[in-house]
Amino acid sequence: MFEPEKYTILLVDDEPDILEFLSYNLKSEGYRVITSDNGLDAIQQAQIKIPDLIILDIMMPEMDGIETCEKLRNIAGLEHVLIMFLTARGEDYSQVAGFDAGGDDYVNKPIKPKIIKKRIKAILKRVKKEVKSLKEHGILEFDNLIIDPKRFLVIRNTKEIMLPRKEFKLLHLLASKPSRVFTREEIYNHIWGDDIIVGDRTIDVHIRRLREKIGNNLIKTTKGVGYKFEP
Repeated sequence: MFEPEKYTILLVDDEPDILEFLSYNLKSEGYRVITSDNGLDAIQQAQIKIPDLIILDIMMPEMDGIETCEKLRNIAGLEHVLIMFLTARGEDYSQVAGFDAGGDDYVNKPIKPKIIKKRIKAILKRVKKEVKSLKEHGILEFDNLIIDPKRFLVIRNTKEIMLPRKEFKLLHLLASKPSRVFTREEIYNHIWGDDIIVGDRTIDVHIRRLREKIGNNLIKTTKGVGYKFEP
C-alpha cells in the first residue's frame, strides 16, 4: 500500500504562485511538504530535513536548478534523494542537462495536478522497489573493490566512495555480471526505465563520472554496443 504521509517533498521554485499551487495539491494528497524559493536555501533545507523527493525548477535566478542539483549530488547524505525537475515545454536541452546533473525525472510546465501527482507516486514507488531489489543482493567483492547494496556503499582500495543513486545502480548492474557486455538499451531500461526519455549522452556522462571515482580500468567500452565491467 502506498502511503504518501511517509514521504517528505521539498518544492523549490522562485515563483510564489507555483509554490502555493503545488504545495496545496501535494498536501491534499497527504505528503509532507516544505518549500524554498531559491537554490541556496533549498540546499540548506535539504541537509536539515533530508527529503525523499526534491521538485526543482530549472529556471531560477542566481543559482539555477541544474547547479543546485549538482551541488546536492555532492553532499553526503543527499546522494540518493530523488530529484524531479520542472521545465518549460520545448526546453529539451534543459531536460538533458538535468539528467546529466543527476536528476531522476522531469515534468513540463504548465503543471497539471493529475499528471504531477501520478509521476510523483510512480517514481516513489519505483525507487522503493529498486532499493528493495538492490538490498536483496549480496555484497560484490573484487580485488580492490567492494560494492555493498545493503548500505549503498562502495569501497575502493579501503576508501569509501560516495555515489549518487543512479551511478550506484549502474555500477552494481555492470559488476553483477563481470565481463558481460550490457547494451545501451539494457542500461537505459535498468537505470532509467522505459517510461523516461533521456538524451543519448546521458549514459556516457554517468560512465565518465563512475570512471573518475572508481578508476578508468574497471569499466570497458565495447564500441557500438555498450559497456562491461572488468575487475
